[in-house]
Amino acid sequence: MLEASAEAIRACVAITDDIAAAARRIGDALEGGHKVLICGNGGSAADAQHFAGELLGRFRSSTRPPLAGLALSADAAVITCIANDFDYDDVFARQVRALAQPGDVLIGISTSAKSENVLRAFAASPDGTLRIALVGPGGALADRADIALRVRADATAHIQAGHIAVLHAICEALERRFDRSLD
Repeated sequence: MLEASAEAIRACVAITDDIAAAARRIGDALEGGHKVLICGNGGSAADAQHFAGELLGRFRSSTRPPLAGLALSADAAVITCIANDFDYDDVFARQVRALAQPGDVLIGISTSAKSENVLRAFAASPDGTLRIALVGPGGALADRADIALRVRADATAHIQAGHIAVLHAICEALERRFDRSLD
């Protein structure tokens, strides 16, 4: 188990250029006053919240300013309201329609790349939104993304290990960009 997770993380070296491009584009959006919206289900929801926490709080540096990140999975009242009054498949799309503006970033995390509510969030995002998918080997979400970060692993747990490594690499790049004390 541990070796397979380590292999999934090592495999992320193959997508280093894509990770760097994602970090650069996220940084450009944040510098332009835009925000990052992140969504996913289950463990991917936890990863979305983890990443939002790193943006708003800190990754390593306590001198970096807070960066605008919002996990769409974080508010149980909003999620259950939308799921109850509309449909669970719309829990992220309704939030995206209300919150996303052109120039914002929408990150969808799905190990299967076929979570209907994440697919609908991508479809609901306005033109000019940068759509980044964190997925396993492929799938519909990757096909609908501007940047698809594919972790090449078969098991969900190993894909998730790769996702955390990718998100931390993005955090590292953003911290270097926004923390002037690191110059």
